[in-house]
Amino acid sequence: MIVRNRVRVSGTPSGRPIVFAHGFGCDQTMWRHVAPEFEADHRVVLFDHVGSGGSDLSAYDPDRYGSLRAYADDVVALCRELELTDVVLVGHSVSAMIGALAVARAPELFGALVMIGPNPRYVDDGDYAGGFSRADIVGLLDSLDANHLGWSASIAPVIMGNPDHPELAEELTNSFCRTDPDIARQFARVTFLSDNRADLPAVCVPTLVLQCSEDAIAPEVVGRYVHAHVPGSTFTQLAATGHCPHLSAPEETVAAIRAWLPVPAGRP
Repeated sequence: MIVRNRVRVSGTPSGRPIVFAHGFGCDQTMWRHVAPEFEADHRVVLFDHVGSGGSDLSAYDPDRYGSLRAYADDVVALCRELELTDVVLVGHSVSAMIGALAVARAPELFGALVMIGPNPRYVDDGDYAGGFSRADIVGLLDSLDANHLGWSASIAPVIMGNPDHPELAEELTNSFCRTDPDIARQFARVTFLSDNRADLPAVCVPTLVLQCSEDAIAPEVVGRYVHAHVPGSTFTQLAATGHCPHLSAPEETVAAIRAWLPVPAGRP
């Protein structure tokens, strides 16, 4: 997995492990303003999901990765290969749900979960507001199928927000455009058509839900839903706007995680 997922380990070897998992269309470089801030007292682990960034694209199997559970299995396997325990798993966007699945799959490996901009179901369903109608999601996926580059250029500013900093949307656009189009289409379907609401109560570790302001992809009502359904979770509203606070407001993101992060058992 070390090569396949382009795993990078840094920080303090004896420190508590903290693993950062990126969102759709991104890679580990998106954590470059946040991860180094934990190296002084944590063993920091970065990786790319199979099919993303510098991962081994030949390892991507559309049948296997037709579900978020396969990505969660990869996170579990990565932690086991590195012999990590009491892991703080930080997941952005779809990786917040991947993190929830990983914790439920192997609770003995994890000590805490940070969910940044989680959305367990993007499509509205009865009284549940996910932020999108089914027609919205179908249109989004059809647009991606028709023109990957054009879709990337149009959706990135919506996801990023922060119109006063167009360089952030440009970075996200470029990241989307670097992703293999066929893999992007599949991962988009798996992401935007998933329904992980029933998995939330199975999260059995201390959990922080970080909610951005004015997030078009994971509105506040969704973050509060996640908080209400993850037992004992903590909800923190960030002043940061958009869906990627680790890029647009890294200092606030780091401060929020550090303020909440529980002290592991047996450590001062």
